[in-house]
This record gives sequence, C-alpha cells and structure tokens, in this order.
Amino acid sequence: MTAPSTAPAPPSRGGRWIQQWDPEDETFWKETGEKIAKRNLLFSVLSEHIGFSIWTMWSVLVLFMGPEYGLTPADKFLLTSMVTLVGAVVRVPYTFAVAIFGGRNWTIISASLLLVPTIAAFTVMKPGTSFNTFLLVGLLAGIGGGNFASSMTNINAFFPLRKKGWALGLNAGGGNIGVPVIQLVALAIIGASGGPRVLLGIYIPLIVVAAVLSSLFMDNIENVKNDTGAAKDAAKDGHTWIMSFLYIGTFGSFIGYSFAFGQVLQNQFGRTPLEAAYVTFIGPLLGSLIRPVGGALADKYGGAKITLYNYVGMAVATAVLIAASMQKSLGLFTVAFVVLFVLSGLGNGSTFKMIPGIFHTKALAKGLEGEEAAAYGRRLSGASMGLIGAVGALGGVGINLAFRQSFLSYGSGTGAFVAFLAFYAACFLVTWAVYLRRSAAKGLATATTEAKPQLNYAEV
Repeated sequence: MTAPSTAPAPPSRGGRWIQQWDPEDETFWKETGEKIAKRNLLFSVLSEHIGFSIWTMWSVLVLFMGPEYGLTPADKFLLTSMVTLVGAVVRVPYTFAVAIFGGRNWTIISASLLLVPTIAAFTVMKPGTSFNTFLLVGLLAGIGGGNFASSMTNINAFFPLRKKGWALGLNAGGGNIGVPVIQLVALAIIGASGGPRVLLGIYIPLIVVAAVLSSLFMDNIENVKNDTGAAKDAAKDGHTWIMSFLYIGTFGSFIGYSFAFGQVLQNQFGRTPLEAAYVTFIGPLLGSLIRPVGGALADKYGGAKITLYNYVGMAVATAVLIAASMQKSLGLFTVAFVVLFVLSGLGNGSTFKMIPGIFHTKALAKGLEGEEAAAYGRRLSGASMGLIGAVGALGGVGINLAFRQSFLSYGSGTGAFVAFLAFYAACFLVTWAVYLRRSAAKGLATATTEAKPQLNYAEV
C-alpha cells in the first residue's frame, strides 16, 4: 500500500487504549501492528483457555461422582447439558462487552469472574449434596463458555483479513485445548487417588494469574465502539444464521462430545472413572490442536471447500461409530470417536474463517473499497461471531440431551449417533447449496469482479 503508516505510539500504561488501529495498512502492520496483535493474542488465549477449562470442568467432576453421590446417568447428562446451555447463552452479551469495556478490560473482568464457579464447586463438591445444588453450581460454570465469544471478537479486530483464519484458529484452538488440559489434570489426580477439590484448588490461583497478566500486557482498541446497529444488522443477515447452523455441526459437536465422551465410555462400555479418564482427553486435545490448521487451510483453499469435505469425514466417522456401538467394539468406538473430535476441530477453524470472508465479500459487492470495505467486514463479522458462537454451542446441549434420551430409551448411545449422522448430512447440503454451487458463488461475487485481487483474501 502507498498510504503512510498510521502506527500509533505504544499505548500508555494508564488504561492501555490504542487510539488508531489499521491492520490492513501493510506498513503499519509490519512496523507496529503485528507485534501488538500477537501479544494480545497470546494473553487472550491464556484467559480463554482457562475459561474453557472451567466451563467443561463438570465433564470431569461427574467422573469423580460415584454411587455415593446418588446421581443417575440421566442426572449427569442433564447436569452437563445445562452447563453447556449457560455457556452458549452468555456468549451473546460477552461479544458486545468488548466494545463496551474494551478488549483488555473485559478480559480482566471475565477472567476474574471464573473464581465464582470454581470456589462454589470447591465448596459443595462432596457426597450428600443435593442434585439441585450441583445443578445450580454447575450453571455458574457456564460463564466460562462466554470467554470464547469475547476473545474471538477482540482478536478479530486486531488482525488483517488475510491473517484472520490463522489468528482466529490459533485463538480458538488455544482456548479449546483447555478442555483436554483439565481432563489430563483430572487423570493425574484420579491416578494419585486425589479428590475433586484438589482439581478445583489447582485452578483458583491460575485464574488469578490470567487476570493479572491480562492487566499487564493486553490493550484496548479505541475505535472498536459499541454498535447496537451492527448486532441488529448481523441478526438480520441470513448468512449469520446459516453459519450458526454450520457451527452447530462443528463446535456443537466438539463441546458436546467433550462433555459426553467419558460418560458414554462409563455407561455403555462399563469403564471405570480412571479408565475413562485415560482416553477422554485425547479427542479434545487433538481437536483443539487441529483447529488452527483448519483456519490455515481455509486461508489457502477457501473455508467453504474445507468445511464441505470435513462434513463428509464427520459423517463417515459417525457411521463407523454406529457400527462400533452396535458391535460393542470398544477399540473401534474409541478410535472413531477421536477421529470425529479431530474433524470437528478442523471444521471449527474453517467455519470461523468463512465469517469475515463472507462479510468482506458483501462489502465489495456494495461497492466499498479498501479500509471502508475492511471496516464494514470487521463490524458485521465481529457482531455475528457472538451469535454464531452462541448458537453453535447450543449444539453441545443437543448432543448431551440426545445421549440422555438414547440411554433412557435404548441403553446405549447408538440412537443419538444416528441423529448426528443425519445432521451432518444436512450441514453438507447447506454448505454446498449456499457457498459452493455455481449460482451461489456467482451471487456472492456479483459486482466484485473488478476487485478480484482483494477477494483473494476474502475467499469463503
């Protein structure tokens, strides 16, 4: 670009507000922006990572809850479903909190709030506590799910469009990996004959560390204003809801299976808590690590293509799970489940890359150019991410409720897997029909042919 750099002076320590931010300006990005953006990404990942751990801690705590707790398998699936539900719902206000408080400021607040469910669980986690008390405390843990939405919205503003797939994938993957990390810590504690309070006691100081580091090293961007109009515009746009549907298939699967995997192994295959813990972390770990790869592949080949083929893989893995479930083959079942986790993580990266690309393409179709088009894309994609993330997380609720009903009706998870297979087929058809059919591609590209060089970065 020929425009002069608008690189701001380093933000002051008092409040850490950056007055000007233009990551699409290549001079600014190379001289100043990239370093600041990567620093914010690092500490955003840390806070989001712990948020995911706290959100999904009940997937681990239920493994500790033996017969002396008096809970049935249906009780446990209901508990994890409600925790997932709260995590989905709070993603909407968390998205807009970034614009109200600033990305750094809200990261400090949201990290500190994680102390509430952790200390509450530490207090009540013992036999004799009523199910309703466990349910109430579990609902508090749902706030950990909101950290994803605010973190993604914040990081979306820091990076240029050409880097968003990688940056958002790394941010989300680093957060998602909080799921297997807390499961690994739980495995070590169970193996050492420790109790659930030991696990919770480990995370309380880590939450404090994350909040302090966010305060010291993150920044707010001044021009990320609270824009209720963006929320309304995003809610009115059909692509927001189409992408929400597709994200149910990827992230809904990831978070739903993260909560349910251990319980399925216990209830369907008779695994002990320790035996279940030995394998439950593997799927979420690989699914988290692969998410940035999904974003990077989407940057290179187009998110829609990667997403389409990914749903084919998820359907095949689910079909194998159905066969393994019917044959009671634990080895095949475990391998197929882990593969399904990996594919859900890959799809998480590719679907989230599609979001900014779609809205940037629409901006070009409106005749906008340069920074004006980029600002339009950031405005709507940032607002839509909270809605898409919230609806996608509701898929995790559906998965746990489906397992609950399947075990009540059939004594196994086979019925639930059949329903999931049908849903992945629907996701495949929607991806193809909306984003890859010739007529759909032509519609998205209308009035943008002269801007083709810019569209290389906005491939959906």
